[in-house]
Amino acid sequence: MKIAAVTDDGITISSHFGRAQFYEVLSVENGAVVKRERRPKAGHHTFAHNDHHDHEHGGSHGFDVASVNKHNQMAETIKDCQIVLACGMGNGAYQGMLQNNIKPIVTDIRTIDEAAHAVISGTIIDHTEKLQ
Repeated sequence: MKIAAVTDDGITISSHFGRAQFYEVLSVENGAVVKRERRPKAGHHTFAHNDHHDHEHGGSHGFDVASVNKHNQMAETIKDCQIVLACGMGNGAYQGMLQNNIKPIVTDIRTIDEAAHAVISGTIIDHTEKLQ
């Protein structure tokens, strides 16, 4: 199994999925992390600077064609992962990951290692009430 976590530092899970610069990808075998790698992540910093404007108007944000394309690009880098961890994410991004066969988990656990352990042990909680 591979677990991706959105991060800016490789240690903590970013509070905003779209703004994170990297994925920290953990390969898990027999209940243990056997490999880590950092991958660049497409995000708000990658795309046109009108994202902030889009957030202001709510409504269908995250589900319009442009947003769906962005979410697909964000998923492309981790298409070999089964799970992606974030401490915050929009509903459009959440649904986009699901459509790419990647299980998103919105967690309140701040460190990547602790959250990965919770995934491995089956105790992690997906806080979908925090979806934006």
